[in-house]
Amino acid sequence: MADEATRKTVSDIPVLKTNAGPRDRELWVQRLKEEYLALIKYVENNKKADNDWFRLESNKEGTKWFGKCWHIHELLKYEFDVEFDIPVTYPATAPEIAIPELDGKTAKMYRGGKICLTDHFKPLWARNVPKFGLAHLMALGLGPWLAVEIPDLITKGQIEHKSKSSS
Repeated sequence: MADEATRKTVSDIPVLKTNAGPRDRELWVQRLKEEYLALIKYVENNKKADNDWFRLESNKEGTKWFGKCWHIHELLKYEFDVEFDIPVTYPATAPEIAIPELDGKTAKMYRGGKICLTDHFKPLWARNVPKFGLAHLMALGLGPWLAVEIPDLITKGQIEHKSKSSS
């Protein structure tokens, strides 16, 4: 069960209404507007809470997304490129988020650096179609994954802070 802070975070993200994917032309444009509004609200909420941890942008069609995410560990910022494509069956199918530079460094990742969200996030997504969108993907998928995996990877020596690797 989610903790109270997680429930509050998710309740502050607008739910989406349009059940449309990239193949739905005009409806996809409406869905994309809702996606952007939800993402903007989530980022604003994060900044107010001093919890800013990602930037995203998309191609013109809204089918390919990319940006940066970061995790602060022991006062050091670890930053990673993040990317994902919108599945053809979206929103029935959640996107698969990839952090390519971490590919092969943790068991909780698939080939190509796609993070494992199968056990915890995908069933939650399925129960909330079409209300969940990309902001929910970040809040309930990537955010918790980073919070668990990055400290573990640092402890195991799988990743180093850029200041150490450049010296």
